Amino acid sequence: MSNWFYQENNQELGPYTDQEMVVLYRKGRVHDQTLVQLEKHADWIPFAQTPLYRHVSHHESQSLHTDPLTGEKVTNEIHVKDLFSGVFKKHHKEEGDLVFIAGTKWTTPKEADISAAWPRPWVFSRVFIVLAITYFLLLACTYIFGNANTIPGLMVIGSFAVPFSVLIFFFEANVPRNISVFDVVKMFFIGGVAALVATLILYDIIPVGKLNYFNAFLVGIIEETGKMVIVALFIKSLNSKYVLNGLLIGAAVGAGFAAFESLGYAFNYSVDAAFLFKNTHIAGDTMLQIIFSRGWQSIGGHVVWAAISGAAIVIAKGDAKLGMQHFFTAKFWRLFIIPILLHFVWDCPFNPLPQIAFKQIVLIVIVWIVIIMLISTGLRQVSRISKEKRAQVS
Repeated sequence: MSNWFYQENNQELGPYTDQEMVVLYRKGRVHDQTLVQLEKHADWIPFAQTPLYRHVSHHESQSLHTDPLTGEKVTNEIHVKDLFSGVFKKHHKEEGDLVFIAGTKWTTPKEADISAAWPRPWVFSRVFIVLAITYFLLLACTYIFGNANTIPGLMVIGSFAVPFSVLIFFFEANVPRNISVFDVVKMFFIGGVAALVATLILYDIIPVGKLNYFNAFLVGIIEETGKMVIVALFIKSLNSKYVLNGLLIGAAVGAGFAAFESLGYAFNYSVDAAFLFKNTHIAGDTMLQIIFSRGWQSIGGHVVWAAISGAAIVIAKGDAKLGMQHFFTAKFWRLFIIPILLHFVWDCPFNPLPQIAFKQIVLIVIVWIVIIMLISTGLRQVSRISKEKRAQVS
């Protein structure tokens, strides 16, 4: 069996089999002039000069279908297994360093060199582990040693752990590598709180009462619109044109929104429980229950809803400068209506099997199907742009 290696962004990747190299070529990750090596210590030569190259077809044999999100004719390639294949593998510290230095003028790849292969995010899982360990250490300080000074930290870390980890997933999935960690953190904090402010302004304009079906729909419109406005401002500021950029920017704002909202719920519910039952143990149990339930449910809530809104904005505007007209197009509303409806169903009184959070689980599955489709759409866009740029260079 052949063992192929190739160079990407000054890194040596491999080994890969013949079949895997063909797949990488068809995805756009390896192209004609990519330097490859057959077996270790062999000479590095362009892929076009290898015997394997003649077996590679420039046209996929798969039948074309219409991408439901963009209307483009594309091949049906969705590799979900690739998306999470890196989580359980061992990685060197240097690999993690390469993830976090993305987005600078020295590390952002040229458009012709952007890989269109399915990303393999893994750092997000390590970030979650770090935050989870921190949470349990704070839990020990609070409940084993009876130190009340660690309660604020417990609430903050518990509320931030899952949303921030999901945000890192989208940062890793942003294969153009053109948005820095600093920008992401800025959007998380400033964007998340700004989205809360925008939402509160809308609530002052449109008061919402008890959550019946109509009011739940209003909540979906108000909160998704509030987040979307802030996401749009960041997209306009960064002049983002990639769908994967839109997903990341939306996830950053949504993660901040979710984290601060969960922190508020954890604090308020624990204070209410202490006042109502005059019992600190009940107040503490209430706080932990809120942190846990809102934590795991946030993988399918504000973070991913706002990510869809970000992708909707980028798809609607295309290569043009973002303007108000783009928010009145079918392209935008075809996607933006999804988080509104998901939010509505999440909040509405309809709730079968609440003991196992059946509704939330189903909605999480649905929203991640949409996210995976959007990542696939984003990778096709990257592949198309990369090929166009390479053709211009050659």
